[in-house]
Amino acid sequence: MKVSATAFAFCTLVCFVMTGCATMSDVLKSKDEGTVQTYPVKLDQAWEIAMTVLRWEGCETIEEHRSSGYMLTTVGQNFVSKGSLVGVWVEAINKKDTKVTVVTKRKVQTNMATGLTETTFHRKFAQAVGLVKRGKQLPIDEPPDDGN
Repeated sequence: MKVSATAFAFCTLVCFVMTGCATMSDVLKSKDEGTVQTYPVKLDQAWEIAMTVLRWEGCETIEEHRSSGYMLTTVGQNFVSKGSLVGVWVEAINKKDTKVTVVTKRKVQTNMATGLTETTFHRKFAQAVGLVKRGKQLPIDEPPDDGN
């Protein structure tokens, strides 16, 4: 059976539309499904570290919703993915500890990977906490992973 190029294109479009695309609303609604870690840093330090990690990852414009305790951004398209949507929530547990929740969503659900995973975010966040705890400034460019 031969399929015309037009019919194939139409079927492809229908499949794409049916799989859907993620939105920032999806990210916001998914907070409770995100990956959570607690870090021994103050709220302001955690906020700065989260912003730094997102910059290290090459995220695009970061929307800061500081009064609501979260930030939103996107990771651009690359050869593996059409990009990702990212939400990070930063919440004080007490004066010395902060809970950080991250959610990543593929922009296109059929993509095999996200541009930034929740695990990668937390690994780099922990690395940055180590730098801060050693009294070092957070660098503009991502430092090599020193195992700490």
